[in-house]
Amino acid sequence: MLVRFWGVRGSTPTPQAENLRYGGNTSCVEVRSGNQIYIFDCGTGFRNLGKSMEQQANGKALSAHIFLSHFHWDHIQGIPFFAPLYENAKNEFVFHSSSRTRGLQRTLEEQMSDPFFPVNMNEMAAKRLYVDIDEGRTELNGSVVRSMWLNHPQGCLGFRLEAEGQVLVYATDNEPGDALFDQNVRKLAEGADLLIYDAQYLPEEYEARKRGWGHSHWREAINVVTQSGAKELVLFHHDPDHTDECIDSVVTKARDYYPRVRAAAEGMEIRL
Repeated sequence: MLVRFWGVRGSTPTPQAENLRYGGNTSCVEVRSGNQIYIFDCGTGFRNLGKSMEQQANGKALSAHIFLSHFHWDHIQGIPFFAPLYENAKNEFVFHSSSRTRGLQRTLEEQMSDPFFPVNMNEMAAKRLYVDIDEGRTELNGSVVRSMWLNHPQGCLGFRLEAEGQVLVYATDNEPGDALFDQNVRKLAEGADLLIYDAQYLPEEYEARKRGWGHSHWREAINVVTQSGAKELVLFHHDPDHTDECIDSVVTKARDYYPRVRAAAEGMEIRL
């Protein structure tokens, strides 16, 4: 299983010089298992992923399963700029997410409708399928994706991908403190080889003014990885105001509690 990070920032893109080492694009993670491609969220990093996929395909048809945790802007902003959706009618992309709002297909189409974007989804040549999911199990090509609800305004799904004997967990946009959701995220992460987890805030920021905003911090990330038995932790969804230097400091502090911690960075690859 190969994991690539294309967008690691939360809330809004941040193309400032002081953020560029970790990256300013919003959430997008690619996972390759055998000849299958799984994508978690379509923030602005989704655009560069599309460019890379087209270069590697060299004209051949592309396909992928795309799992959307929720529909806040920083998780869908890259969809209108994902070139493989437009240029080859043989390409096929399957979108998986909750229909709790207005429905998955309708939600994605409306965010590109007049007056929000000049091109609507009907202009896309690729075949697009929409699969409504909730908590539960999805079997795909010999792999399994398990989904559970996390604690976030308007809801957010966390995902556990089990493939080739490896387990990856993508659990972003989750706030600690609710007994049910705290249990959910630990169950999702149980024994995982890699846990990608929301660490948007510093603990002191969270306590002072960020309660109820739907995000976590690095100290809670340590709690989750140690209590779930996950093997490695990647801190994700970095705050727009956290510079590279700030994130370096977070990693240093986190490693005092758990050695196998790193912060997600654009271009980072992890092979499981």
